[in-house]
Amino acid sequence: QVHVIESGGGLVQAGGSLTLSCAASGDTFSSYKMGWFRQTPGAEREFVAGIGMRETDETNYVDSVKGRFTISRDNSKNTMYLHMNSLKPEDTAVYYCAVDLPPRGRWRVPDDYDYWGQGTQVTVSS
Repeated sequence: QVHVIESGGGLVQAGGSLTLSCAASGDTFSSYKMGWFRQTPGAEREFVAGIGMRETDETNYVDSVKGRFTISRDNSKNTMYLHMNSLKPEDTAVYYCAVDLPPRGRWRVPDDYDYWGQGTQVTVSS
């Protein structure tokens, strides 16, 4: 069982920045493939960004956040991050951290992820 906790959400003006953190339990954090998703009321959960097991591994982003968001991880701290810059009102959503263990290789499919956090709200005002 892997426990996942997100933090760092909040209210920010358009053009501002936020950094989300995701702490995951377990002694094998470096074997977790991980991702960030977001969801608004009435919509399906949307893939935002993903990162492979190592800090220098492959990353993957949805087109709408490329160039504005950066995903990273620090395996020594069992923590993954989502650095969000140039935020837009359409980025408003609940953001979820997810762990794919064992890794299945499909970044954007929520059903491929095995463990989820409770989510953290990000609200971007215009």
